[in-house]
Amino acid sequence: MRWRTTTPVVEKVDVADDPVICGKKSARPAIKAAGGKTRLLPEILPRLPKEISRYHEPFVGGGAVFFALAAAGRLVDAEIHLADMNAELVNLYEVIRDWPTKLVKKLRGDADFVNESDAFYRVRAWDPKELSPTARAARMLYLNKTTFNGLYRVNKKGQFNAPFGRYDAPTICDEANILAVSEVLQDANIHHVDFEEVCKGAKSGDVTYCDPPYLPLSTTSNFTSYTSDGFSLGDHERLRDAMLDMGRRGVIALLSNCAAPAIRDLYSGKRFKVEEVEAPRAINSDASKRGNVKELLITVRRSS
Repeated sequence: MRWRTTTPVVEKVDVADDPVICGKKSARPAIKAAGGKTRLLPEILPRLPKEISRYHEPFVGGGAVFFALAAAGRLVDAEIHLADMNAELVNLYEVIRDWPTKLVKKLRGDADFVNESDAFYRVRAWDPKELSPTARAARMLYLNKTTFNGLYRVNKKGQFNAPFGRYDAPTICDEANILAVSEVLQDANIHHVDFEEVCKGAKSGDVTYCDPPYLPLSTTSNFTSYTSDGFSLGDHERLRDAMLDMGRRGVIALLSNCAAPAIRDLYSGKRFKVEEVEAPRAINSDASKRGNVKELLITVRRSS
């Protein structure tokens, strides 16, 4: 199998005088992620081993589980593979890992990166393919901090089209956390590949956590398209098969998903352990309709 990846560590980060990186404060996810797992960590973390030597996350998104495991010291000297099909997100993580100070300078030095509606739509219209990796990452991070609820949504042409968030004072450039995230990512392999390639690379005893784009719970709730290709029921079936394959190979595999009937049907076999938990619903234009929703945590039974 051939990974499409970059070699870690292009620019060394000076951490000697930085209390954030020196262990007094842990790195937090660099981005806000719709459907992020921060509030579900008390349910997810106990279901993963205390010590992990090889870790795979095929849908890294905001990386809440990865950063929590790193902060808890559960990934010390681990081989880490983080992947996503969102090219802008992958580029952002690569830039944070390799060129964090350049990213900070770009965020602070560009007059367009301000919390104003006109600036937001001007930056949103930029074509990321015409930007340098650092400018592309700065655009992604700026839009994430100023768009509605951190929502990442693209149209069929792959163009970002989520609206301005109208926050009072969002932190667009959190330098301390960018440097902390960079340090945590120094030993991480970051891939822009389909989830199947990541799952196939997992070996017996490895840990894989999967947090795919969820199926909509209703016909009106499918308001996000994470990539221009979307993530179909057929993709969920491929993921189910990848989970089964990992179980047969002795991989410790955990998956989170919504409690939609189609997902329950997919994982109804004896090979799966399905547990229902409650998670806060963070996204709704009407705040009164935000509350707890049922989600599923699914583990595959490994072959002995």
